[in-house]
Amino acid sequence: MSKPHRPPSGRTNLASCIVATIFLIFLVIIILIVFFTVFKPKDPKISVNSVQLPSFSVSNNTVNFTFSQYVSVKNPNRAVFSHFDSTLQLLYSGSQIGFMFIPAGKIDAGRTQYMAATFSVESFPLSASPDAAVNVGPVFNDGGFGGGGQPGFNNGYRVGPTMEIESRIQMAGRVRVLHFFTHHLETKVGCRVVIAVSDGSVLGFHC
Repeated sequence: MSKPHRPPSGRTNLASCIVATIFLIFLVIIILIVFFTVFKPKDPKISVNSVQLPSFSVSNNTVNFTFSQYVSVKNPNRAVFSHFDSTLQLLYSGSQIGFMFIPAGKIDAGRTQYMAATFSVESFPLSASPDAAVNVGPVFNDGGFGGGGQPGFNNGYRVGPTMEIESRIQMAGRVRVLHFFTHHLETKVGCRVVIAVSDGSVLGFHC
């Protein structure tokens, strides 16, 4: 005659629940570690590669020109970066002289996208006294410019009066991690651009 089967005791059920809970906690910890090390959202990186003024003219102490800026935007995330509400602003002596919206788009994971923005700046008056003649060295790939009394730069050449403008790029967007978590990202970059008033040549820029 077989012995009757005993139902699991309450102590066994409790042990099973504890083991299952510990396993779930361990699994959640592993997911969080992977998320914050591999999939943690990072702001895109903007690099300004070149600044040009295709046209430039000065008349009666009023200046107008066409402004062109070439940048590269790197998406360091493991998900597509969708950008929108992005702008390029141009300032002179603290006042806005140019503005444009950057068209919305997408940058694939780990990729770099090259962008160019060109627009005409309406005429505006120069400040009462443009900067005096300065020593300016050669323009370097990083956008800096030598001379001007800065240590470490020699053999600069002398130029006439200059003006300085500032460009500001602001890029906003989002990434969707693991097709579920959505994160808002935003990045900015500002550049000082030194221009020769005599011919509109860009002497250098620093971002």
